[in-house]
Amino acid sequence: MLHPKINKETLEFLKHLKHNNNREWFTENKSRYTKEQANFKGFMATLAQEMNQHDAIEKSKLFRIYRDIRFSKDKTPYKSSFSGFMSRKGNHRRGGYYVHIEPGNSFLGAGFWKPEKDDLLRIRKEWEMDAQELKAILREESFAATWGPLQGDSVKTAPKGFDKEHPNIDFIKKKQYIFQKSFTDKEVVSADFLPNVNRAFKIIRPYFDLMSNILTTNLNGESLID
Repeated sequence: MLHPKINKETLEFLKHLKHNNNREWFTENKSRYTKEQANFKGFMATLAQEMNQHDAIEKSKLFRIYRDIRFSKDKTPYKSSFSGFMSRKGNHRRGGYYVHIEPGNSFLGAGFWKPEKDDLLRIRKEWEMDAQELKAILREESFAATWGPLQGDSVKTAPKGFDKEHPNIDFIKKKQYIFQKSFTDKEVVSADFLPNVNRAFKIIRPYFDLMSNILTTNLNGESLID
């Protein structure tokens, strides 16, 4: 099967946009934008189809290229990237997949970017009780080689109600539970890029399965969903 690929022209357009980030240039090159956006949209649609072979994707969303500049000191009107997000189907499947295409800064993201307050407390309580399963996933060879260590912002000290000397405090302190994998421009435009992205997302499933179980049960392991 031939996989749609990210065209070199897509990266070239984004490079030019970064150096000509104004409405006049964008208007003059709107047809180029439409063409390259369609290339990325096709890539994401095919990726979702491939991922449905090993997961259940509810929807694939493309983010707008227009920046929200209302509260930003940076008033450039456009992003110099294409990006999209895939959500998983059903309340019992948690986590999401992010694809970011930008010259010199392309990467995948996966995990839990902004857990709700109750979800964050539930996760922290889990690590307070036991984090052995998480540690085993992080140590697994193919997982570690693909995704590296758990990332995400942390609070400066122990969250309220937690012991700052707890052996799992590094996990407990986190506000985000995410992973990121970078790609070079050469890798992005390769015919192997889509299979490699699909493979990376497949490898992260044990982490999603663990987190889904945590977020759909209480500390006694009793289901919180119908």
